[in-house]
Amino acid sequence: MKRILSLVLVSFVLLVGCENIDRAIKGDKYVNHHIAKQKAKNKLKQLNKADFPQLSKKVAKNEAEVTIATSKGDITVKLFPKYAPLAVENFLTHAKNGYYNNLTFHRIISDFVIQGGDPKGDGSGGESIWKGKDKSKDSGKGFANETSKYLYHLRGALSMANAGPNTNASQFFIVQNKDNQSKQLTTTRYPQKIINGYKDGGTPKLDGNYTVFGQVIKGMKIVDKIAAIKTDQSGKPQEKVTIKAIKIIKDYKFDKKK
Repeated sequence: MKRILSLVLVSFVLLVGCENIDRAIKGDKYVNHHIAKQKAKNKLKQLNKADFPQLSKKVAKNEAEVTIATSKGDITVKLFPKYAPLAVENFLTHAKNGYYNNLTFHRIISDFVIQGGDPKGDGSGGESIWKGKDKSKDSGKGFANETSKYLYHLRGALSMANAGPNTNASQFFIVQNKDNQSKQLTTTRYPQKIINGYKDGGTPKLDGNYTVFGQVIKGMKIVDKIAAIKTDQSGKPQEKVTIKAIKIIKDYKFDKKK
């Protein structure tokens, strides 16, 4: 036992000694960068073992489910309150109150996204459920972004549209792009499971800038059908596509104490 402890102690001393030598020869900046890089690599290694909710069509106990009934057909989405509680509560509450009823998909860009949820119908309107009621969540410009290492802009992702960081209100978009995005991604920045998920399409350039809060589990053909509608150069559709209603299939109870 003493011999084992001695070997461990010697190994530790050697490692510390090597780091000190590296600092002396290569400088603190190089060593600190190397240590940070190794830590990031270890975190990503652990993340690769995780379960990513978007990669399963099953609706888990801690998830909600809705159907977006449109004039082109139904789109079923599961929502992720665990990772984006503000966005999900806002969306579900608006849906229950009929806020989205008869609104349109006002912005359609094929091989990118379909966007809706604006009462003005031009991309300039909409407000959160907390505006004028709870300044701790919405100071007047919208609520905070919620980004997660478990959620990405894969094909079928439901995400909050905004006018900049922390300006989320009522508008949302669904990622429609079908093209394989995996080749541009590296394992130094993305978990392998997510890289594989991006083989089916998506828009990774949006990651980290917008709040993903759901994933289409049924009805991507409807999303593609909407995305195929002719538009002008700004993405305004020449044919009106209406959100008839958003029906709650599986609700979620939020902790009001938080």
